[in-house]
Amino acid sequence: MKLSIVATLYQSAPYINEFHERASATARRLVGDDYEIVLVNDGSPDNSLDLAVKLTEQDSHVVVVDLSRNFGHHKAMMTGLAHAKGERVFLIDSDLEEEPEWLLKFNEQMDQERCDVVYGAQGERKGGAFERSSGAVFYKIFRKLTGINQPDNIVTARLMTTRYVQALLSHRERELNIGGLWIITGFKQATQLVCKHSTSPTSYTLSGKFGHLVNAITSFSSLPLVYTFYSGLFISLSALLFIAYLFLRYFFISSPPSGYTSLIASIWFFSGLIIFFLGVQGIYLSKIFSEVKQRPYTIIRHIYRNVSEME
Repeated sequence: MKLSIVATLYQSAPYINEFHERASATARRLVGDDYEIVLVNDGSPDNSLDLAVKLTEQDSHVVVVDLSRNFGHHKAMMTGLAHAKGERVFLIDSDLEEEPEWLLKFNEQMDQERCDVVYGAQGERKGGAFERSSGAVFYKIFRKLTGINQPDNIVTARLMTTRYVQALLSHRERELNIGGLWIITGFKQATQLVCKHSTSPTSYTLSGKFGHLVNAITSFSSLPLVYTFYSGLFISLSALLFIAYLFLRYFFISSPPSGYTSLIASIWFFSGLIIFFLGVQGIYLSKIFSEVKQRPYTIIRHIYRNVSEME
């Protein structure tokens, strides 16, 4: 099979039929009839699954992978890639903010540059001022703490060769961050500037974005642990200097320390730091706990194909 188009479904009911129509038309222009469309239902609360199953009855190119619950966008994408059989795999969101027609330009650039990945990146991040500024902060912090040069404003849409996809799938993290995995997998990758549309509100809340940032950093870097060590060392040295200063005042200036306000403030401050440092270490311990259990990061309830091929 020459081409696989992979997309996830979550509250995708308003877009799924148009997405299928446009993705199918684009695939036929590129490879004729030798393609498949893999749709992964990530526990969508609407009727996305019902609509997708109807597509499998009408179009033998469509495969629907129904997950047992919502596992998250990144894990659903990896599951879809694991079921892709094409020599080239086009990963894209199904909400039409990313155009299925980009596939043609991505494929042309891949042929010209002989690379393994062509991914889309926005020249200017979509959304309001908060979404743009929070996105910029995320990428800066991520690059600073991990050393991974993840480009700004990358989108889901990307065309990949099968050897790159297999290398990507060889990562076995349970708490994965696919953005970092895209980069560290390597191979020759090329960027194409795209304009992402705004068809639906983002499903990422502020707490979700913060959690995503914490997960991304702790998945690829141990620097927070290193920083806690140096912070503790700095605080200890500062305390020793302050104690030495108090001894000098007491024995040579005859000025004993007085007052409890500064003492209480210091205890409060350092207690907070201790709890913070323990929390950082706890995050890493929780990741180790999650990884050693070796649980699958998704569970498939059913795979739907054409009626004659249904599993």
